[in-house]
Amino acid sequence: MELSMNTQSLSLPFKSLINHSFNHQLPFTTKLITKPRTTRLTVTARRKEPIEGLSDDLNAIASYNLDFAYTRRKVRAAFAEVQQQLDHCLFKNAPAAIRTEEWYERNSRGMEIFCKSWMPEPGIPIKASVCFCHGYGDTCTFFFEGIARRIAAAGYAVFAMDYPGFGLSEGLHGYIPNFDDLVDDVIEHYRRVKARPDLRGLPRFLLGQSMGGAVSLKVHLKEPNNWDGVVLVAPMCKIADDVLPSDAIMKVLTLLSNVMPKAKLFPNQDLAELAFREPSKRNLAVYNVICYEDNPRLKTGLELLRTTKEIESQVQKVSAPLLILHGAADKVTDPLVSQFLYEKASSKDKTLKLYEDGYHCILEGEPDDRIFAVHDDIISWLDFRCQLK
Repeated sequence: MELSMNTQSLSLPFKSLINHSFNHQLPFTTKLITKPRTTRLTVTARRKEPIEGLSDDLNAIASYNLDFAYTRRKVRAAFAEVQQQLDHCLFKNAPAAIRTEEWYERNSRGMEIFCKSWMPEPGIPIKASVCFCHGYGDTCTFFFEGIARRIAAAGYAVFAMDYPGFGLSEGLHGYIPNFDDLVDDVIEHYRRVKARPDLRGLPRFLLGQSMGGAVSLKVHLKEPNNWDGVVLVAPMCKIADDVLPSDAIMKVLTLLSNVMPKAKLFPNQDLAELAFREPSKRNLAVYNVICYEDNPRLKTGLELLRTTKEIESQVQKVSAPLLILHGAADKVTDPLVSQFLYEKASSKDKTLKLYEDGYHCILEGEPDDRIFAVHDDIISWLDFRCQLK
C-alpha cells in the first residue's frame, strides 16, 4: 500500500455542480412579458462565442443545437480533421501505429451507443483491457484520443463509449434521467468487450475520470469480482457538507425537476478556468465542440447528487485494487474526497497520488511533462498488476 500526497496543496471543496444560491449567470436570458390578464416568461438561449481563427462556416456548424445525436455526429465529422491538427501534446505526439475502430451498437434499452477501441500495433501482445468512463462535460473522442493511444502503445487494449445523451451516442444532450440506467449501459457494453476472444483470460481494468470515477465505482460495486483494478482520476464520489444545497433549495430543485426535468436550470459554476492549469490548453478545450457545456438539466443535477451520496454510504465496499490520482489544487472535485475514498475503501492494494499544483484535468490540461508523468504513473501501475496476475 502506498500513499503519496502533499497536504499543503489541498484546495477548496467540490463545487462543479452546486452552489448555495441561484445568483449565477445562466446560459440564457429571461424577460417578463406582461399583457392584460397574462404574464409569461420567455427564455432565449445565448449564442456560443465564435472560436477564434475558424472560418465562418465552421463556427456556424459549431453553433448548431446539439440536443440530438444526429447533429452532434454532423458537428464532430466537420471538426475531426481540425482537432487532430491542434497544438497539443496529445495530438502532436500521439503514437501513429495504433489500430483504432469506431462503431455503433444498440443496447438492451434500444439506445444507439457510440463505441471506440485503440489496440497496440500489430505484433505487440495485449497485456490487458482498459475500459474508460468519461466525465460529465466530456466525450471519448477528443483529448482522450491521445490518452488512449499512449496507453495502447504500452500494450493495452483500450475501449471507450459515450454514455446515452453524451458525445455521439443517442439521447437528449446532457440528460441523465437515472444514473443507475447509465451505469447498467456501461456494464452491458463492457461485458461484451470482455467476452472478445482476443481478451479472454486477460486482466481487465476500469479507468474513470471525474464523473466517470463515479460511474466506475458504481460499476465495481455492482460487479465487485469482475475487475482486476480501478484507476480513478479526480473522481466525483462525495460532496463536501459545506457546499451541499440547503434543504430549502433542494426542495425547490426537486419540485422543479418533477415539472420540467430537462430544463437547464441546475445551479452551476463556470469551470473553464478551474479545470485546465495551462491557459494554452484551456483555450483548445473549445474545440471539443460536442461536449455538454450548459447548466446541468434539473434531473441530471439531482441524479448526480443522489449518486454521490449513495457512493459515500458504500465506499467501504470498494474492494478492487485501486489507484487514485488527483491534482492537489483541484477546485472542481476536492482532493480531500479522494483522500476520504482512499482511507475508507476496503481495498488491500490501494494508492493515492496527489500532484502538486495540479488542476482538475491532470490527464490533458497540465504542462506537457506533467501530463506524460500522469500517464506513465497509470501505465506503471497497470504493468505491475498485470505481472501479479
